[in-house]
Amino acid sequence: MKLKSIFVVGLLLAQIGLANAKTPATKKFPYPIIHLQEVYWVVGSDTSKTPPKNWFNLDTKKDNIRGVSTERVYETLLKGKKSTTVVVAVIDSGIDTKHPDLKEHIWVNPKEKPGNGKDDDKNGYVDDINGWDFIGGKDGKDVDADTYEVTRELVRLEKKFADKDPEKLRKKEKKEYQYYLKVKKSYTRQASEARQGYTVMKQIWAAYQVVQKSLDKKEFTKEDLDNIKSDDQDVVQAGQILKRAIGFGIPLNQIGDAYKQYESMFKYGVNKDFNPRTIVGDDYKKLDEKGYGNNEVQGPDADHGTHVAGIIGADRTNDVGIKGVADNVKIMVLRAVPNGDERDKDIANAIRYAVDNGARIINMSFGKSFSPNKEYVDKAVKYAQKKGVLLVHAAGNDGSNLDENDNFPNKNFKNSKKFAKNWIEVGASSWGDEKNFVGGFSNYGKKTVDVFAPGVAINSTIPDDKYTEHDGTSMAAPVVSGVAALLMSYFPDLSAEDVKEIILKSSVKYTDKEINKPGSRNGQTIKFGELSVTGGIVNAYEAVKMAQNWKNNK
Repeated sequence: MKLKSIFVVGLLLAQIGLANAKTPATKKFPYPIIHLQEVYWVVGSDTSKTPPKNWFNLDTKKDNIRGVSTERVYETLLKGKKSTTVVVAVIDSGIDTKHPDLKEHIWVNPKEKPGNGKDDDKNGYVDDINGWDFIGGKDGKDVDADTYEVTRELVRLEKKFADKDPEKLRKKEKKEYQYYLKVKKSYTRQASEARQGYTVMKQIWAAYQVVQKSLDKKEFTKEDLDNIKSDDQDVVQAGQILKRAIGFGIPLNQIGDAYKQYESMFKYGVNKDFNPRTIVGDDYKKLDEKGYGNNEVQGPDADHGTHVAGIIGADRTNDVGIKGVADNVKIMVLRAVPNGDERDKDIANAIRYAVDNGARIINMSFGKSFSPNKEYVDKAVKYAQKKGVLLVHAAGNDGSNLDENDNFPNKNFKNSKKFAKNWIEVGASSWGDEKNFVGGFSNYGKKTVDVFAPGVAINSTIPDDKYTEHDGTSMAAPVVSGVAALLMSYFPDLSAEDVKEIILKSSVKYTDKEINKPGSRNGQTIKFGELSVTGGIVNAYEAVKMAQNWKNNK
């Protein structure tokens, strides 16, 4: 699942009804007054102030903003230094390769001749000019939405266990049956949340549209709502619904996106009858299959991947839009993440493609709760480790402790005490005070999450030459990928494991700082050092300073 937003952990329980409604539902307005009896909407931003658009690149001492000191390091330690180009693979939803802030930094396969319909470099992929789309079809169609892995697993396991008496199962079947019960329980919860969330957001979105029409404004504020004067009961009622939603922490400017996400969750994510894989046309059971998919790397919804790419390597020289963290990168585009859960086969093959075609870093801003073919993903991770490729992964947006809850892919190899040494797991920090020191949505884990990086209100590129702000560990991971690319670019002799160690050791430590605990609804606090291995936030300046003397101090 793309980890661009907080919506999937937002609206956990909501009930709709007419009880105690001050304004009766009219026949004209299609929905009753909403009663949100308990809503958990994690707002990621510090609403007391607005940070600079490029805050993630700024410096704590110089700018009084807790960024990663990108501008400072270029102006000082790296000024006048030579660099080499580093290829960073972005496994994501697709990228707008023509965006003016990205087009000069998109990887081009030097061994492939565009448009000739041949596999010139004999790598198994025809006309893979900028990368590959692992969820596209030979006819040019693409998978947009897909189901959640829990849904796919339930469908698979129901065929095997739904009609069986658990008392009559063979010994070998009982372990898988317990797994089936776990999947079923998880699916039931997610399906209920999707249905409730969709029902609520559908009505809030309808109310928003009524107010839009009344005010003749595409976007409006709470002040606009307070100043509505109308004899139309539909407008009055819609305004009340929106005020109630605001009271429960649902941001007005995110209502449209929230509705779309819950709609997708309900209609596709938990829909057991939905199967878009026929579009790809591969032999799904053949995990090591090459060549399925197509070379159209943007796809139908490249917002997330384009945003991630901009954070890593948006042009720093063109005075347009934003500045990425790394100044000498080429972005390899690997489309494997739909609006729903990615599939293990596609992720593993995308990792292998990146490694085989020259990527030194792979950014992975996605995740899910189940991984039926984790062994195959693990093999790809081990392959990347053997070849010296660094993997950077977003920790996820559930406000959850990953030491206790599963999130895939991860650095731990299945059925083994070993783990990937080339893997960095990243949580999302913010710019605010103790209440907003980290994104309230961010996953964490003293043993599992390695480090934090800016992931709240991050302004970056999106398709059609535009820019916007997104929250999420999806934004924090590419900040780290950018810092890693910067290190490899200016210190090309550093290995992937060297870069990981430098990034973690040089992170600015806030171990004893008491902050609001991510995911907490009751103001619970925790020491920042309990949220990750390092208790630190990534810092490019400190990383370069350490890299300068790495061989001597190692």
